Amino acid sequence: MRTIREMMDLKGRSALVVGGAGHIGQAVCETILELGGQVVIADQDIEKGKNICADLNKRDYQRKCFFEACDISDEFKTRAIVHAAHKIMGGLDIMVHTAAFVGTTQYPGWAEDLDKQTVEAWDAALRVNLTSAFILIQEARAFLMQSLSPSVILVSSIYGVVAPDMGLYKDTDMKHPLAYGASKAGLIHLAKYFSTVLAPKIRVNCITPGGVWRNQDERFHERYKAKTPLGRMATEEDLKGAVAFLVGESSNYVTGHNLVVDGGWTSW
Repeated sequence: MRTIREMMDLKGRSALVVGGAGHIGQAVCETILELGGQVVIADQDIEKGKNICADLNKRDYQRKCFFEACDISDEFKTRAIVHAAHKIMGGLDIMVHTAAFVGTTQYPGWAEDLDKQTVEAWDAALRVNLTSAFILIQEARAFLMQSLSPSVILVSSIYGVVAPDMGLYKDTDMKHPLAYGASKAGLIHLAKYFSTVLAPKIRVNCITPGGVWRNQDERFHERYKAKTPLGRMATEEDLKGAVAFLVGESSNYVTGHNLVVDGGWTSW
């Protein structure tokens, strides 16, 4: 029987992290690098992505972080990033989808009251949040099949599991677009679907974070904490353990699972 340290070791493993320049994406990249793997960060924010990659390569990771620009609203570019990552690293064992339209995303008709949310914004969000995940997995399938222990992780949200409590947002400028929750719920089903059709070779799972502290309005912050059994919002660091579990072989018998990391929010 192997040790847990051996099962979590990612030495020789290659990962593509889509949306890797985002807050959660950075935590995912750090985790994989800390466990010995190599990472291609794919993101449309070129300057930020390059800076993050350069910073990670200054650490004791043996310069195993690479950056590639990618706009996942474009099908061709989404498919192309899979091949670029495979070529850069010489293989593909892990793929993580963290990119998303979120509540603060600046897009016309998105972060508005319900009657002002537009179909154009809905379509754009589903393209980034959900459709791109389908494209990535479909395109990466052949490469992942060549891996000894392939793993795919999709990052959902508690609002893909339960409806938002609109009382949290009262008297704030914060908005909650309907398409956000709908797309995140779709990711959970996508993981379940692919976990069956790609079995037994490729494992596909979800991580569902609760609300992450990002200097939100203090009224929202206090209400959120009051509804959370652990009494606080999440940090990016809170997600690293979930990532470490699902990317490595310590979760070899786990697929189609939605790992909720929400401080107990959905327990009520």
